[in-house]
Amino acid sequence: MTILVTGATGRVGRHVVDQLVQRGAKVRVLTRDPSKASFPAGVDVVQGELLDIDALRSAFKGVSTLFLLNAVTGDEFTQAIITLNIARESGVERVVYLSVFGADRSVNVPHFAVKSGAERMLEQMDFSATILRPSYFIDNEVMIKDVIFNYGVYPMPIGGKGVAMVDARDIAEVAAIELIRRDQAPGKLPIETINLVGPDTLTGSGVAAIWSEILDRPIAYGGDDPSGFEQNMATFMPKWTAYEMRLMAERYVTDGMIPEAGDVERLIKILGRPLHSYRDFAAALAEQQNPTA
Repeated sequence: MTILVTGATGRVGRHVVDQLVQRGAKVRVLTRDPSKASFPAGVDVVQGELLDIDALRSAFKGVSTLFLLNAVTGDEFTQAIITLNIARESGVERVVYLSVFGADRSVNVPHFAVKSGAERMLEQMDFSATILRPSYFIDNEVMIKDVIFNYGVYPMPIGGKGVAMVDARDIAEVAAIELIRRDQAPGKLPIETINLVGPDTLTGSGVAAIWSEILDRPIAYGGDDPSGFEQNMATFMPKWTAYEMRLMAERYVTDGMIPEAGDVERLIKILGRPLHSYRDFAAALAEQQNPTA
């Protein structure tokens, strides 16, 4: 049977597709513009989006398992609920859903609340689901690398509680493993929730110290000021999105994203290897910036 992957052109989704193909799975993707997408040979591509009901129904034909990843948008909740309804209508009950760390606690952050609602639907409608709850993506640092390299400041207000940042490659590989486990199971498996975290729980000042060591010059932490962060974000994204990012940053400062006991060990066991570290990612990013250094 076929595994349907949504969000397949994004940072996580493209890795999920690659991981599934490497494991011999039959994969279908739903994408708005197939001409702009590049997938491995053998991947079935369906044009459409999550609110295109006809395309969605077509995409689910012959599908056994769903990977649901939908972007942070104003209609994210509608996308998630419609997709799960069409999945159920199509006879698909095996799902791996990409939620977010602490979705049930940070309910004032819109995209956290959305994911908490989708999690509740999976539970109430008795899907056979793995709910993946990733922490802050290490890969987000690509967006702020110029501030680090050019101004000597780490600008993300992640606070002093600690955030266990996770690499998109680790997220995707766990997702692929869970998709295949669900897909190949002889019967219905119970719902499971997996926290996706990195090997280190880092503070703002701790991240700045890592960058200082890697670049061999002082990198300062920009401080715990979500309001200033919002103002900066609003210069290149919609104001509602910038405000949402501020609300998320406030949660980093007040609560952090701290693994529960056993989270890291569980992921290492699933993957059969160590988790990717922030330091290694930062070192690779610095090397890309100045390969002759």
